[in-house]
Formats: sequence, C-alpha cells, structure tokens
Amino acid sequence: MRVFWFLLLTMVVVVTAVTLAVVGGGGSAVLQDVPPDRFTDPLPATRPVGRADIEALRLPMAPRGYRMADVDEALSRLGAELAERDARIAELESALAGVQAAAVTTGTDLFKQPGDRPAEPDGHANSAGRAEEDGR
Repeated sequence: MRVFWFLLLTMVVVVTAVTLAVVGGGGSAVLQDVPPDRFTDPLPATRPVGRADIEALRLPMAPRGYRMADVDEALSRLGAELAERDARIAELESALAGVQAAAVTTGTDLFKQPGDRPAEPDGHANSAGRAEEDGR
C-alpha cells in the first residue's frame, strides 16, 4: 500500500511540474507567443511580375486555410499586371495591323532588308549579280 501512495504522489508531482513548465508558471514565460504570419509582398514592385515570381509566391496559412486579405491583395496585383500586358499587346497588334495595311496599299515588301537588291520576275537578283555568281 505504501508503494501505491508513493507512485501516486510521484505521478502528481511530475504532472504538476510538467504543467507548470508548459504553462509558464512563475515569473518567466517558457513558451513565448509567436507573432502571426503576415503576408510580405514578394511580388516585385519595380518590375513586371514574371513566372518565377508566381512560382515563388507562398501565402501564409491561417486556421481555416489562407487569409482572404492576403489572397485578395496578391490576386489584385496579378490582375493589374495582366491588364497592363493585355493593353500593351493590343497596342502592339494595332500598330502592326496599321503597318501591314500601309504596306499592302503601297505595295512594299515588309520582309525586305535594307540593301537587298530588288528581285526580278524570274527570281534572280539581277544580271550583274548572276554574272558574278557564274564567273566564280
């Protein structure tokens, strides 16, 4: 019977010591409060967002998934970047369409490099160029 009481008392002392250590009994806190994860915007502010930036994006977790404010902020930033790119693409496509329309009406060759000789109907550059090629 004495062994039973000794084991019971020992168990109570151990449980109390562990509880005080975890809870932080006394004047010093053993477990410090951890600051909550906050979203630090890893998306670059000085340059356009790239694929590597999206792949590196890690949003902090919350008790029920992700914080809605952080996700909304990241999505709005990506939406703004995509809108800027779409506007730039539309601008470049309209400029290209204008150049192509002007080339069609004037009959100029868009793929001709500066300094190229005009092509003859048979596909050769000119007779002087042909003579040089034949004379080699």
